[in-house]
Amino acid sequence: MEIKRNVYLNRLIVRKQNGFIKVITGIRRCGKSYLLNNLFCNHLLEEGIDDSHIVKFAFDSADDLRLIGEDLFEIDKENRKVDPVKFMDYINSRVTDNKMYYILLDEVQKLGSFESVLNGYLRRSNMDIYVTGSNSKFLSSDIITEFEGRGDEIHILPLSFSEFFSVYDGSKDEAFDDYMVYGGLPSIALMRTEEQKIKYLTAQMQNVYLRDIVKRYNLHSDEDIGELLDILASGISTLTNPRKLSDTFNSVKNSGICASTVTKYIKHLEDAFLISRVKRYDVKGKRYIDTPYKVYFEDTGLRNARLNFRQIEPTHLMENIIYNELRYRGYNVDVGVVEIREKNSEGKETKKQLEIDFIANQGSRRYYIQSAYEIPNDSKWKQETRSFDKANDSFKKIIIVERSMKPRRNDKGYVTMGVKEFLLAANSLEL
Repeated sequence: MEIKRNVYLNRLIVRKQNGFIKVITGIRRCGKSYLLNNLFCNHLLEEGIDDSHIVKFAFDSADDLRLIGEDLFEIDKENRKVDPVKFMDYINSRVTDNKMYYILLDEVQKLGSFESVLNGYLRRSNMDIYVTGSNSKFLSSDIITEFEGRGDEIHILPLSFSEFFSVYDGSKDEAFDDYMVYGGLPSIALMRTEEQKIKYLTAQMQNVYLRDIVKRYNLHSDEDIGELLDILASGISTLTNPRKLSDTFNSVKNSGICASTVTKYIKHLEDAFLISRVKRYDVKGKRYIDTPYKVYFEDTGLRNARLNFRQIEPTHLMENIIYNELRYRGYNVDVGVVEIREKNSEGKETKKQLEIDFIANQGSRRYYIQSAYEIPNDSKWKQETRSFDKANDSFKKIIIVERSMKPRRNDKGYVTMGVKEFLLAANSLEL
């Protein structure tokens, strides 16, 4: 069963022959290779590109490495990179005329001196380069400098709910419940039993993602960073900062990890695309606030697996899913802050900060969005919309609730819609 990923496919299509190296990034197992080597490759073939002018090479494939005289076992054992000269000789043997060649390279960070190799290919007018990488160290500022500003990133998330539902055998409500608990890794969408999903997610989190971080950054073990990940997983959608996390770590785990180490570990987790750190934006002051910030997981299933599926909190998980959906649609997302002044019970004027869950920006478009699992009464409605009232601007303001409901607008112009309606309609923010 093929899962269509047309949003990402179209992002590749519009970048064809743009003179940049198209760099597909994303968490391991999110579908980067399938997008490049199946969906995009099939598009090229359907467009009439001759198969001989599509060159695919995976640097983690034993069969491909044998083509250039390398041995995957030896490379893994010796922890060395693939010989760039052997690879370049292979490419030269495949590029035999002046027509356009599409070069599709998987896990290119395993190639020695890959920056220089790819820069060299950029200077050839008949090569269009597409590569995948599994961590953002591969896209560090130093590497972008090496690409001379000619790297074009396409970041891939796990399946959106609409992609997940397209292959789901069941109702929208059942699908959303499964998606909230087990997330959107493509392999999960094709599994049929809870036992399969739990075992897969637990193994991936422990044996792939964390071990990869330990190896990449030469950490002594995964104990400290794993326990920090537990604390972050327990606190998704809540404000935090390194000092607070350090204090929690010390009190709960009885460990002496300092705030600077927490900051370093969070950066490692971000670089591995396990989490996203979201800054707050002062709506009236028009400035960013560095701390405290919020943390969301790239995939809710991996978050739940880290906590052994013991802490399934629909309110926080729904907020995480909305955040990921906004990123999937190409928005830059911040947490909004609206500062107000009001008098306390003693008549003294005090400052207070109201929160807007998300400010979604894309070009000149901006949306204010509140994630409210349920709004049972007027008091809850006033609580959720007070920040909208005080923002005092004309940007569209949306409240997303858990129960199914078509978009409806009140006399202030605020739109309320169900989360499934929001997730399944590509134009839901415009409704």
